[in-house]
Amino acid sequence: MDRSLWPAAMTTVEAAGYGVDALTADGGIVTLRPARPTDRRALAALYDTASADDLRLRFFTRPGSSALAAEVDRMCLPDTDQHLAVLAFEGDDLVGVTSCERIGHRAEFALFVAEPQRGRGIGTLLLEHLAYRARRCGIRELVGEVLLGNSKMLRVAKSLSAQAWSRFDYDVVDVGFGIDVDDATQLTIDSRDRTAERASLRALLSPTAVAVVGAGHRPGGIGRETLLALRDYGFPGALYAVNRTGSDVDGIGGYRCVRELPGPVDLLVIAVPADEVPGVLTDAGAAGVRGAVILSSGLGEAGPDGVRRQQQVLRLARAHSIRLVGPNCLGVINTDPRVRLDASFAPAPPPPGGLAVASQSGAVGIALLENAIRTGPGISTFVSLGNKADVSGNDLIAYWYDDPATTAVALYLESFGNPRKFARTVRALARRKPVLALKSGRSDAGRRAGASHTAAAAAPASTVDALFAQAGVIRPENLGDLMDAARILTDQPLPTGRRLAVVGNAGGLNVLAADAAETAGLTVAALNSATRLLLEQAAPGATSLDNPIDLGAGTSPAAFAAATATVADSGEADAVLLVIIGTRANRPGEILSALAPVVDAHPDLTIAVTLAGCPDTPARLGQREAPIYDVPERAVRALGHAAAYAQWRRQPLGRRPDLAGVDAASARAEVDQALAAGAGWLPYSRTAQILTAYGIPVLPAVTVADADAAVAAADQAGYPVVLKSADPDLVHKSDTGGVRTGLTDPAAVRAAFPTVAAAGRAGAGVLVQKQIDEPVELYAGVVHDPLFGSVVVLGLGGVRTDLLGDRSLRLVPLTDLDAGRMWRDLRSAPLLTGFRGAPPVNTAALEDLLLRLGRLAEDLPEVAELDLNPVLAGPGGVIAVDAKLRLAPVGAEPDPTLRRLRAAGSC
Repeated sequence: MDRSLWPAAMTTVEAAGYGVDALTADGGIVTLRPARPTDRRALAALYDTASADDLRLRFFTRPGSSALAAEVDRMCLPDTDQHLAVLAFEGDDLVGVTSCERIGHRAEFALFVAEPQRGRGIGTLLLEHLAYRARRCGIRELVGEVLLGNSKMLRVAKSLSAQAWSRFDYDVVDVGFGIDVDDATQLTIDSRDRTAERASLRALLSPTAVAVVGAGHRPGGIGRETLLALRDYGFPGALYAVNRTGSDVDGIGGYRCVRELPGPVDLLVIAVPADEVPGVLTDAGAAGVRGAVILSSGLGEAGPDGVRRQQQVLRLARAHSIRLVGPNCLGVINTDPRVRLDASFAPAPPPPGGLAVASQSGAVGIALLENAIRTGPGISTFVSLGNKADVSGNDLIAYWYDDPATTAVALYLESFGNPRKFARTVRALARRKPVLALKSGRSDAGRRAGASHTAAAAAPASTVDALFAQAGVIRPENLGDLMDAARILTDQPLPTGRRLAVVGNAGGLNVLAADAAETAGLTVAALNSATRLLLEQAAPGATSLDNPIDLGAGTSPAAFAAATATVADSGEADAVLLVIIGTRANRPGEILSALAPVVDAHPDLTIAVTLAGCPDTPARLGQREAPIYDVPERAVRALGHAAAYAQWRRQPLGRRPDLAGVDAASARAEVDQALAAGAGWLPYSRTAQILTAYGIPVLPAVTVADADAAVAAADQAGYPVVLKSADPDLVHKSDTGGVRTGLTDPAAVRAAFPTVAAAGRAGAGVLVQKQIDEPVELYAGVVHDPLFGSVVVLGLGGVRTDLLGDRSLRLVPLTDLDAGRMWRDLRSAPLLTGFRGAPPVNTAALEDLLLRLGRLAEDLPEVAELDLNPVLAGPGGVIAVDAKLRLAPVGAEPDPTLRRLRAAGSC
């Protein structure tokens, strides 16, 4: 089991459940787990086989047998919040160990890695995982002593944190590093992760030798067709067929099993029945194979037995440092001329180009490849993920980050394994390269089909939208929309703004383009008089010289080209759409020939073309290969995606601000005490205490048990007052008589009390609050998802919350710019800025509230639901009038900061 969130103090049973696989710097796989009593022999052997100098660097002297025995005993102690130990195994071999002993808020650490394994990043991995577990125990810093001559250990300690320090004392160096993961430390961890991912995927995407297991002689067999695809595409390395008889396949050398292959193999393509896959992986491990593509079906998608077999396959692969693509996949393709790898049974390989594609569906993958062949763009690499037993979108994002052949990325996803890591890694990639993601499962039927197809949980559509928006991921509406946008984003310059100029010889299509522009977030603005004068000179017979520019169906190719050059040179357009209609009276081919030099002469301007009425429509125009579309709406949507992405990339990412007045410790104590008494909805008083600890303004309320106490509380608060049921389990209080407002005297309070009290459970009591009014009612809150983490929500409040559905969502961590974008995303945002003369809301206070909610959600993942409704917002600030908070224990959840591979059996 892959435990990713630990309680404050770890029991022996919890520690025993911790075990994760992680990548070394050279792409190998090690398993990290706590020491057990059964590890005594392996620990003793680790020290017994070490050289005298290695032992001196670790123990500062040459330890005797009794000292080493004591060290082994210490390492095998049960894990607690006072003592932690992590071991690293490669297969069955113990290759490294680290531990720490607590001293207050610090812990003294020790590290030892077997000499042959040094330089692979194993020590860094061990300390990262030790620091993670120590942090869960409340330890803030790891400290240690290192001999001056142990330069490698000094480098490792310094690289672990931006908070690292060292002090010299004769021949010993005191070292230490804070273990909180700040932004700088996270960037360093991510860089190490990308290095390891790239090394581990090299055998899959750039192999020097490939063998296909299950390549028989029957035409149409998946194994045979994949083998022939490899040969026909021109794979330059060694190529082998493996089948039951060991006979050659169409001239390619055949062997009976992987163990009989005459030379080393990087990549194994497996196309055998599901029950034979484990045996093949066992042979692959013995032969030193480092990558495997499993085309076979009947594993994780085939019920409980298939899931168990898939877990067995993954465990075998991890034990031998083999990365897996699939199972139940189409294969992989790399169009690099030096690699020429078509290890798939797709109908045909695509043309080379800059678009990298990962698809969880083989059928969708084939459609993407077919579109690329027909219209472009070219493909750099294609990976069919299938069941995602091992390699997922997160792994490929890390690989493509530094891939020079990839200029844009397209993803088709049916599920997420670690969406929190995805959000961070894809955001980093999107700052470099456009990322398009088509996430299935928007409808109930789509979610059911996706879960059935991949045996994985579907994600809420609104949460996925929030994730993509924060990360700068372009989310097309459908498959065609994705490929249309990819044609712009892969090879063309990004628009510098949202101004679109339409130049064409087809008035009706021009109008359709202008209409589509508004939906796509583009502006078709009128041109200035100087530009119109130049257009009149360039195309004297034009029908309309305003934008969109209608040159008339009879315009000559030269006039079309001159008008286009005028608009392109004017500086009034960030993107240009050329609309061409072919008739019996003109020759669209000649128009294209005249336009090509103009398009090529403006390499920094985004240009797309719509061409209709031409039987042999080309896919691209000019040497820069500007994309040609069949209808204007498709071209405009693609340009809109490009403009929106370019705008996101121009904006700063924002920062996690320092928030004054946060008492996280007291809030944690309240949560722990409440959970100890049982999960569920909290009483208002405890909810208010937790919110106040984070500086979240909450209107005071008094809980009373009878009408007399209610009148006394109302007299103290000052009229008018509100009575509300204090039952924390009561939802929609206004629908059940659980709220009475506008009570202006004791008599009104007495009269309202019985109805309000009866709306909740007996004995729950009634809340008494001063009634206040502000111009705008909002709703804010937090929802926690086991996969995605916590989401902060903002929308219109009161009864309009459910009626209008005007909401904005962001995943934590929340930046200062995220908070501002949340309220600006609302359709009702004008209400906050002074709609029709109303006083504007203090939006700075609103953003502060959202940031504090985000920080609370980060620190307290046990907050399963938090509803502040309504939040009254006005010129003076914001205040929550009602608050409901539900706690739930946190289970095993993905952690985005920890380097590790997905667990066997995880979705």
